[in-house]
Amino acid sequence: MGSKKGRLRENLEGIAVALLLALFIRAFFIQAYKIPSSSMEPTLLVGDHLLVLKCAYGIRIPLVGRYLLEFSRPKRGDIIVFVYPRNPKKDFIKRVMGLPGERIQVIDRKVYVNGKPIEDPWGFWAKGAVLRPNFGPVIVPEGHYFVLGDNRDNSMDSRYWGFVPKENILGKALIIYWSWNSRGEGLLEKVRWARIGKILW
Repeated sequence: MGSKKGRLRENLEGIAVALLLALFIRAFFIQAYKIPSSSMEPTLLVGDHLLVLKCAYGIRIPLVGRYLLEFSRPKRGDIIVFVYPRNPKKDFIKRVMGLPGERIQVIDRKVYVNGKPIEDPWGFWAKGAVLRPNFGPVIVPEGHYFVLGDNRDNSMDSRYWGFVPKENILGKALIIYWSWNSRGEGLLEKVRWARIGKILW
């Protein structure tokens, strides 16, 4: 009887340790994220499942939002997951396009930084679409970032609701580990095999 209780206790302790380790990893290092909308197409598709590196820029204290240690800062082109500034219950994913102190403007679908057009291989504009082809200029406040969705005609981003505070950034998109097309017919069409393992850095 005693040996059974001992084994049960060992099993429960093992499960508890595994859960605590999983929570620790999720809080500080890696988190899974599913793409819910088309705002980042064609880079990210609805049904893509990502791993987000939460320590890409530093060690962030969960819930508080403050960085205990800071390793680096987001760069232009980084795909980040962040707490939506207007609703802390939602997480968004967008691409960093404007850094603190920069003057951002969109003219005829071209992004300008400090008055000069920049290379923007990520931006997709649908032919004939007229949704916000021009924007700004605005100055990105210190400690904040200007983000855009790659699908520029179908993205609620900094053009509509403002800037992302640094403390809201949860991490940087790392890799697509799974991709599911709900509109596909049969398993072979539903799983986007070619996308699995795609690095996003």
